[in-house]
Amino acid sequence: MLRMEDLDRPRVRAGAAQAALDDLRWLGLDWDEGPDVGGPYAPYSQSERHDIYGQHLQRLHKAGLLYPCYCSRTDIARAASAPHGEADEGPRYPGTCRDPERREAQRRRAGNRPPALRFRVPDATIGFEDGLFGHVEQNVAQAVGDIVVQRADGVPAYHLAVVVDDALMGITDVVRGADLLGSTARQIALYRALGYPTPRFLHVPLAVDAAGQRLAKRHGAVGLGPLREAGYTPARAVGLLASSAGLVPAGTEISAQGLCAIFNPTQLRREASSIEGGLA
Repeated sequence: MLRMEDLDRPRVRAGAAQAALDDLRWLGLDWDEGPDVGGPYAPYSQSERHDIYGQHLQRLHKAGLLYPCYCSRTDIARAASAPHGEADEGPRYPGTCRDPERREAQRRRAGNRPPALRFRVPDATIGFEDGLFGHVEQNVAQAVGDIVVQRADGVPAYHLAVVVDDALMGITDVVRGADLLGSTARQIALYRALGYPTPRFLHVPLAVDAAGQRLAKRHGAVGLGPLREAGYTPARAVGLLASSAGLVPAGTEISAQGLCAIFNPTQLRREASSIEGGLA
């Protein structure tokens, strides 16, 4: 199954979705369900699933687990709703708007600014077994405070969207970057509040540049396009990525299907890996 996580439409570049599909197919990956082929859990683009997220917000509201928050980014230094947040998500939300009187005072100060919606996280330790990092636990209330589930502009927050989509689409195992390891406990809190089973998690280290910076387009990192233009074959690209993660020896060329046949998650490195040295 392939899902397009394009919640923040103003930030989505024209053609980016199709380019991602093209890159994945070039690597030798395919899928049975997705935005381009349909399937029983359609739509597969998050930008088309706002009504579904709204229904789940209503469920949380009826359970008394939501409240409007009028705090600005300046008030809390950094919004907790940023999709695919960095490992350091800023200071803990102090719960200003959880209290009705303080919320009203904050609303008056905010003027006409619409509120975000926050989820009342439980003040309890949430633990889980990660497939690579082992036992992880966090008290979300103490670590980050109540989390945003709908931004002030009406866009559903990343944490809500992925929890709802994974639950409704029957996802049993989540494999993703280690930058989201710290987000897992808060998502488990949402699974539980919505009455959904929690999937298994395995977080893999990020690919970084020579300076240790995560590879991201906003930091100037390139995608697969330049590699394809430079004459890389899919087997060479897959081999480069696999060797950087500790799955195959350096210099190995292997297809995506071949890598699936020998894949062993216990071989994955726990530290971030740099692939810049292999881009020759």
